[in-house]
Amino acid sequence: MDGLLYGYIRVSTKEQNEARQRLAMRAFGVSEEQIFLDRQSGKDFLRPGYQQLLNKLRPADTLVIKSIDRLGRNYDEILEQWRLLTKDRGIAIVVLDMPLLDTRQGRDLTGTLIADIVLQLLSYVAQTEREFIRQRQAEGIAAAKARGVRFGRRPMERPSNFDEICAEWKAGHLSARGAAKELGITHRTFMKWAAEPVSC
Repeated sequence: MDGLLYGYIRVSTKEQNEARQRLAMRAFGVSEEQIFLDRQSGKDFLRPGYQQLLNKLRPADTLVIKSIDRLGRNYDEILEQWRLLTKDRGIAIVVLDMPLLDTRQGRDLTGTLIADIVLQLLSYVAQTEREFIRQRQAEGIAAAKARGVRFGRRPMERPSNFDEICAEWKAGHLSARGAAKELGITHRTFMKWAAEPVSC
């Protein structure tokens, strides 16, 4: 007995339009009531629409997605979901933008093997690209630091009357908290500045 066709759509933000993905699903033959949607990041699979879809899917059903990144962003987790759905639960997956990623029943063993290899390759490329991005970021930060660029919050400037108020505090005419209040800073900041060698 043939299974049912289900579609899964994901957009990263509420502002993004899912119409293009929905049209592709309908053109493939997925009925509107069998399409599940999430409007959120693909960082993991704990999404309400995807979880509802998992509860509906049965062996011999087919899951249709527009592109592999609609399933998720984390390729390690995509590989795990792919294995869980295709191998453990007997569900076929069709990726519309990449015909090689099609594991529908009736395809021969070679076709299924090719789909697995392509997915592994995509995972490797995505992981390598992530590592390149991290490396480029680290190199960019190192080059900026070498040019004297400072990162983080700019240090707070001392008020112009700091020396005068600090001298009052040292003379015992003001408490540390009173001095901080006069300067419009926190007690902690006042104590830190007062403890510095080049201070009042």
